[in-house]
Amino acid sequence: MSRTPRLPSALLRAAACTGLAALTLTACGSGSGTDTAGSGSGSVKVGLITKTDTNPFFVKMKEGAEKAAKADGVQLMTAAGKFDGDNAGQVTAIENMVAAGVKGILITPSDSKAIVPAIEKAKAKGVLVIALDTPTEPESAVDALFATDNLKAGELIGEYAKAAMKGKTAKIAALDLAPGVSVGVQRHNGFLKGFGATDKDVACAQDTGGDQAKGQTAMENCLQKEPGINVVYTINEPAALGAYTALKAKGREKDVLIVSVDGGCTGTQAVKDGKIAATSQQYPLKMAAEGVKAVVTYAKDGKKASGYTDTGVTLITDKAQDGVTSKDTAFGLENCWG
Repeated sequence: MSRTPRLPSALLRAAACTGLAALTLTACGSGSGTDTAGSGSGSVKVGLITKTDTNPFFVKMKEGAEKAAKADGVQLMTAAGKFDGDNAGQVTAIENMVAAGVKGILITPSDSKAIVPAIEKAKAKGVLVIALDTPTEPESAVDALFATDNLKAGELIGEYAKAAMKGKTAKIAALDLAPGVSVGVQRHNGFLKGFGATDKDVACAQDTGGDQAKGQTAMENCLQKEPGINVVYTINEPAALGAYTALKAKGREKDVLIVSVDGGCTGTQAVKDGKIAATSQQYPLKMAAEGVKAVVTYAKDGKKASGYTDTGVTLITDKAQDGVTSKDTAFGLENCWG
């Protein structure tokens, strides 16, 4: 797999939250309110709505959008759900941004289906809507999607886990995201496809919300149900680290293979430290930067971005397996986020 260029990581933070008459604002970085950032003095406004404002993935996504907005001289408005799954907060953010006159909205949907009516209303008012990271259901509900190929990300760690097991009988635990979230479904299905398994081969499946504490609880529950689990698929690296904590408490951390998706700096370091065997690294800064540029293009000449743009994924591990393309943690740490 070709090397993914390292993306700039300088933090571009807004000096203050600026009120807009059409919006009900909250303090910078809080809940589902809408904040204003960037130094653009022009009339073009771009909205970014993430699932939360605390997950390092979305923090990095916001940084990418801020940097791109500053470079293009546009105004960036940002909002986030109070928690992963806060569809109502995202709906409010869309309505606020449309009222404020944004030209385009970039969104990571908390609920891929429930957000669609709000997106359709925004598009009907001439707003370009681009999904980042998580596709809507249907995917055609937005004008374009800039995201990791999450099915491929899952396949990579599934292929890796299969090769690493070297013919041993696998007892699989799947620490998933939540029902109705397409990114979780795609990663789960991709893992099974890469491993050559089906849901019938999964000894225990638990939802974690991508949270470390919930990941630990889920792993504890799975160990009670099936003590012989030896392969753990996790939706993301916080869930993987929760699983590792539970396994370590049982003295099982060295004989259970954990694989994950994200490629954040903490998770990549965990691969280097041997806590996670492998992870599929994605690039949130690139998603947001390309999204902002697409809105700027639309504002300038009316050309709409369309279809799906794959922003890349790389398998990261220090224990390479024959037949599975990967990069080591030196590459991973050079290109990580968070």
